[in-house]
Amino acid sequence: MKKKVTKIGVLTSGGDSPGMNACIRAVVRTGIYHGLEVFGIMRGYTGMVEDDIFKMESRSVANIIQRGGTILKTSRCKEFFTPEGRKIAFNNLKKHGINGLVIIGGDGSFRGAQIFSNEYDIPCIGLPGTIDKDIAGTDFTIGFDTAVNTAVEAIDKIRDTADAHDRLFVIEVMGRDAGYIALHSGIATGAENILIPEKKTDIEKIVNELAEKERRKKLVNLIVVAEGEDEFGGGDEVAKIIKERLPQQEVRVSILGHIQRGGSPSCFDRLIASRMGYTAVECLIQGKYNVFVGIVNNRMHYMPLNEAVKKKQRISEEWMKIVKILAS
Repeated sequence: MKKKVTKIGVLTSGGDSPGMNACIRAVVRTGIYHGLEVFGIMRGYTGMVEDDIFKMESRSVANIIQRGGTILKTSRCKEFFTPEGRKIAFNNLKKHGINGLVIIGGDGSFRGAQIFSNEYDIPCIGLPGTIDKDIAGTDFTIGFDTAVNTAVEAIDKIRDTADAHDRLFVIEVMGRDAGYIALHSGIATGAENILIPEKKTDIEKIVNELAEKERRKKLVNLIVVAEGEDEFGGGDEVAKIIKERLPQQEVRVSILGHIQRGGSPSCFDRLIASRMGYTAVECLIQGKYNVFVGIVNNRMHYMPLNEAVKKKQRISEEWMKIVKILAS
């Protein structure tokens, strides 16, 4: 028989994303509702290794649903990825009586949870807290909606000044390994080109198209670039090539950076984070262990944690076709 979970630890790991606090709140209050004890683990797996763990009450999560970032802080812990570090972490959990974990983070966080659970038989539930939307098994990740709306708002403002000066703007958004923020924000703002890591960039084609637009006196152009965009390495490199090839073009670069990680989460992010946090606790109570919890077609979707670690969310060819048609 599976062991009954009575004390839950909750942590946020990897990059922060808007909505993590809403998710923490849901885990804590759902756990308390069911008579469980809930413990906050500070700074992700670092807090497990350093015993930075404290008991949370309902009032611990009051007035946080609207806040960006994470009250539990986050970090990347190299020590946890060693057998010695995980043993220390297990002993610290044992000291508090914690026998179930909810991990809010990305695939790296889930990989650590899977290894830890296999070694020490502690049930883990993974929740997708990442602005990149690059995790398979869910239509949405906590923080993506807020991040992409932040990018859209910024790009709309940049288009105003681009139009005033007849300039070409290269705008770099976040997405080292995934182009969803670039794709969605680029389509939503009418960008002429969208460059993402998942698709090889034909720089010659882009230069030729811009030259043709220059001949037609279409001087206002937006190119949205994911920071991990294939061999060019982001906005600065793309702009450098365009300047070299089209010296008459007025080219400016705007790198949005970590502004996309911060800010008050959108209504949508608060809702899915709350729903996922509630479901994570329900999974532990029902004995549904070592699963990744997502939302597919507006229904809760469960995937074994080891599968979630291996799979990546892929951008469909249909999206790329939409980009091509609408930007022409």
